[in-house]
Amino acid sequence: MEPMHIDLNDGNKIPQIGLGVWELDGEACYNSVREAIKTGYRHVDTAKVYGNEDAVGRAIADAIADGEITREDIFVTTKLWNDDQENVEQALDQSLQRLGMDYVDLYLLHWPCPQHGKYVAAWEEMIAAQQSGKARSIGVCNFYRDVLEEIIEKTGHTPSINQIEIHPAFSQPEQREDNAAKGIATEAWSPLGRGTNLSDPRIQKIANNHGVSAAQAIIRWHIQRGDVVIPRSSKPERVRENFQVWDFSLTPDEVTAIEAMDAADGRIGPDPLSFHVGTPKA
Repeated sequence: MEPMHIDLNDGNKIPQIGLGVWELDGEACYNSVREAIKTGYRHVDTAKVYGNEDAVGRAIADAIADGEITREDIFVTTKLWNDDQENVEQALDQSLQRLGMDYVDLYLLHWPCPQHGKYVAAWEEMIAAQQSGKARSIGVCNFYRDVLEEIIEKTGHTPSINQIEIHPAFSQPEQREDNAAKGIATEAWSPLGRGTNLSDPRIQKIANNHGVSAAQAIIRWHIQRGDVVIPRSSKPERVRENFQVWDFSLTPDEVTAIEAMDAADGRIGPDPLSFHVGTPKA
């Protein structure tokens, strides 16, 4: 089975699996991106706050120079950090400079930071960035129903995607349903629960049923639910393994069994209701 794409509400498409590069610095990031491209990934997800846009850009430029891909082949996402919500154009220009690119395929508003009340104005500037061609698609991260409805109502422009924390212990059924009702694609960050789900015997049993790793079983679960998924690894063998999820399918009962792992205390990242500029990065 060939890798899949998800249709976005602006007419663009996003590869359903990408490489996440959070906490990958310098050469580790560069090497992971190069390995991912060689493996077949055509989607890389970075952010200003990750401090590795330059390494991502260099890896992609070298892959292009070596004839592995063209710029049009690769889907690049970066994000607007919280303290840049009043300076969207400048922040995007700086991200493009670090990436060495004229445009990004997707620009995301990283957190709503509701205490500061700047996300609507920031979203308006992101709409302008899309209209200028510097961002082909625009979306948000960590947005919930109230703030999504506010930016849509006040600007008339619906995000193409909402990237939120999703993994077996925190599957976010209500927010996924709200995204879908609004025509917004869902993307999962920390899709493996930062490794906490890999040793769960329920996951191990499902993985064993298909002769795959626990990580592959979880990634396949995300794919069958229709989410975009961006697993991260600095290990070349894991980068390759995480992409090898197209030749098996979980049964409906297995998908339901993983969804049943959802827990009230399953969140591992910050709560979007309280996370703001002054909080340590995540």
